Amino acid sequence: MRKLKNSELERLNLAEFKQSNKTPLIVILDNIRSLNNVGSVFRTCDAFLIQKIYLCGITAQPPHKDINKTALGSTESVDWEYVENTIDLIEELQSQNIEICSIEQADKAVALHEFQVENNAAYALVFGNEVKGVSQNVVDISDHVIEIPQYGTKHSLNISVSAGIVIWDLFTKLKA
Repeated sequence: MRKLKNSELERLNLAEFKQSNKTPLIVILDNIRSLNNVGSVFRTCDAFLIQKIYLCGITAQPPHKDINKTALGSTESVDWEYVENTIDLIEELQSQNIEICSIEQADKAVALHEFQVENNAAYALVFGNEVKGVSQNVVDISDHVIEIPQYGTKHSLNISVSAGIVIWDLFTKLKA
C-alpha cells in the first residue's frame, strides 16, 4: 500500500465544486465562539459537498486569519451567509420545507445512528455554542433533535468534532 500524493486525489477545482450537485444538507452555526471551530466546520462542509453554511449570532465571519488557518481555503468553495437571528433563519428554512435538526442532548432526542433520513428531503443541522449548546428556543422549534451517543465521562464533544460526525453520518445515509 502506498500513500497517495495530493496530485493523485482527483479533487474538484473551485469552479467544478461550485457547479457540482450538493448534498441536501445546510449547516447552521449558532453563536460559535471559536474561530478555529468555524474554519474546521467549513473544511468538513467542503469535504462532503454541503449546500450552505449559515453563520449566526456572534459566530465570526470570513475573512479572518484564525478561520482561514483551519478552513484551508474552504471559505471560498462552500457557500455561506451571515444571519443575525437564528430563529428567523429557521422559520425561513422551514417555510422552504427544510427539516431543522438541532444537534443537542435533550429528552426525546433521537440517537444519531437511529435517525432515518427521508428520500428527497433537505435538512439543516444546527450546532450550538461551545458552552451552552443549542439554545432552548431553537430546540423548541426544531423538527428533530439528534443526539450523538457518548459513553465516557464527558458530557459533550467539540463542535467541530460533532459536526464531522453528524455530517458524515447523514451524508452516508443520503447517498445510500
